[in-house]
Amino acid sequence: MTHLLDPVRKAAAVSPERPSLTAAARTARRTALLHWIAVHSLGIAAALFFVLPFVFVVLTSLMSDQQALTRDLTPNTWEWGNYERVFNTPGFLTWWRNTLLYAGVGTVLTVVSSIPVAYALAKFRFRGRKLSLMLVISMMMLPPQVVIIPMYLFWAKQMDLSGTLWPLIIPMAFGDAFSIFLLRQFLLTIPNEYLDAAKVDGCGEFRTLMKVVLPMARPGIAAIALFQFFAAWNDYFGPQIYASENPAAWTLSYGLESFKGAHHTDWNLTMAATVLVMAPVIAVFFFAQKAFVEGVTLTGVKG
Repeated sequence: MTHLLDPVRKAAAVSPERPSLTAAARTARRTALLHWIAVHSLGIAAALFFVLPFVFVVLTSLMSDQQALTRDLTPNTWEWGNYERVFNTPGFLTWWRNTLLYAGVGTVLTVVSSIPVAYALAKFRFRGRKLSLMLVISMMMLPPQVVIIPMYLFWAKQMDLSGTLWPLIIPMAFGDAFSIFLLRQFLLTIPNEYLDAAKVDGCGEFRTLMKVVLPMARPGIAAIALFQFFAAWNDYFGPQIYASENPAAWTLSYGLESFKGAHHTDWNLTMAATVLVMAPVIAVFFFAQKAFVEGVTLTGVKG
């Protein structure tokens, strides 16, 4: 009988300690959570600062016409048809097509024209190299509003391209100062030994650029491509100057202002149109953020 009671006594002796161990574990987890929140408080606040406005826009875009004018923060009924109403607005798909043309073609032209210049400034040794770099940097400091009048007179009066997006696309074929500088800084991080080895194997400058430099410079190229794509997608000033007189050449950024004026009381439709304009940019950055961040961070390794 005594042997049968021993396991029960042992269990009774151990059982009071288990709640204390569980309470200690909970206290440790709570302390670790509070410590994590305290350490990352600034990051959490910054994330909420950027995310909450977007959440507000999305929720408002899914409200009814009457509820969008109230102080409600969440929709009573989820009106997904608002996005269909925006798409069916006359001219909206045309704005999409024009924006894709402007951003897509402009990005390709900027990348193709900026790579040779950045490669020459980074790897060639020639007289006037520093002066050329200073000119590129000075062009970055020059506001576009300074030269807009002579540029408009040239494209509108001499080339007769007013009312189109070509005055914004064609100059991208001659390089972009910011893209050249950013890519030049990235190319400085590529060791010259790789280029010398390629030349020893019989590669010329062009083949060395295509076979050696470009594969190693993909993060930097992705960074300048994303910068240029975002700049063209969000550009409002350029289309306003050159394409405002022709609704068939409007982009999303300029057309959104017209849409807002036509639906100034329909905040749900205005927010739905805003979401449709922002969504492609967010999606592109989401899928390319790794290459983008790597390309930006590595540009400051060498001076």
